Amino acid sequence: MTTKGPIIAAEDSEDLELISAKLQDAVAKVGDLKYLPKARRFVAVVNRFQWENGKPGNLRIRSGLHFDGVLKVRSRNIKMGASGAILSLLAIRFTPAGAPDAENPAGVIELVFSGGGIIALDVECIAAGLADLTGAWAARGRPSHEEP
Repeated sequence: MTTKGPIIAAEDSEDLELISAKLQDAVAKVGDLKYLPKARRFVAVVNRFQWENGKPGNLRIRSGLHFDGVLKVRSRNIKMGASGAILSLLAIRFTPAGAPDAENPAGVIELVFSGGGIIALDVECIAAGLADLTGAWAARGRPSHEEP
């Protein structure tokens, strides 16, 4: 696939927070999330809401996300065999494997979905990328979050 926009790379937790913000409320089918163990890569194709658009209107864009250096993938509260099930991404979090001041870059990246679903990636380090794959289209609505 060719990209239609710039690739955003993440090599540390601050970069990952930027990707997380861009992907808030992205939706994907479970079947569009894949772990490629031989390549040690996790990939996802999502329809993200263009929060950064700044223009009136509701737009979505198809985007590709990847994580490299993935050693293991686990999921909780997600039926990975239900390839047509829709997930809504809330956030991406990183937890270092060691003490925060350690030189070890390994850790766990969690993709947190609505309804309590989580996909956890054990990674050697943060090595991720996000790229838009298509042009934008009108979304059916604007995601909203209830106030606690």
